[in-house]
Amino acid sequence: MRGRNLKFRLLIGVAIALFFVFKRCSQQEVNPYTGRTQTISMTPDKEIAIGLQSAPQMAQQHGGLHPNNQYQALVDNVGNKLINNSIANETPYKYEFHLLNDPNTINAFALPGGQIFITYALFSKLENEDQLAGVLGHEIGHVLGRHSAERIAESEYWQGLATAGSVGADMGGVVSGIGQQKLLTNGRDDELESDDLGVKFMIKAGYNPEEMIGVMQILKAAAGPNRVPEFQSTHPDPDNRIEKIKEAINKYRNL
Repeated sequence: MRGRNLKFRLLIGVAIALFFVFKRCSQQEVNPYTGRTQTISMTPDKEIAIGLQSAPQMAQQHGGLHPNNQYQALVDNVGNKLINNSIANETPYKYEFHLLNDPNTINAFALPGGQIFITYALFSKLENEDQLAGVLGHEIGHVLGRHSAERIAESEYWQGLATAGSVGADMGGVVSGIGQQKLLTNGRDDELESDDLGVKFMIKAGYNPEEMIGVMQILKAAAGPNRVPEFQSTHPDPDNRIEKIKEAINKYRNL
């Protein structure tokens, strides 16, 4: 009887796993802006809605928006110049740029659909407008690359396999761990793709792409000597990113 129950559980687990595999295959589509095949489970309109809904909370977590209108205008001008001179202008996304009042956290990030944020802590360390363009161009790359939507779809897939593993053979934790590692690896790829796109956007808009290397040096200095090793981080090591940025500069300057 116990063997029969185990066999039944295995069949159910296999059926669940196959369902999520077929579902993932049906969600494969080519990103028209990057040419990369991705797993996507939501429409651009849904991405935009998620970003707009989450933006106020994200701003609140970082001390709200910065009160200096001149600083915000600079962020807007640079961001819009990047949009208007690149393929980003052909996307359905609604790009908005926000300078956060956080004086301590050196960071910039993008929500799905075009909501882009930079903290004052990072903004204040940038040496020129070109470096600001490098930061914002990178974040535009995340939106255009649909990285958040891809991570959500991949997370759903691995959670489904974890459920199948739990039902079929008490291996949900093992599968979930594999999924987390897979998402970690893809996160690094997302950063490199966004760096590449950021360089392309900078050149198209007339900014000096060499200044993105300066941004990487700022991030490296901010992380200090005790920064997390690359294999434990969702971001590639700044030194590795610099090498890829140099390759992107040579590639796009020769087009």
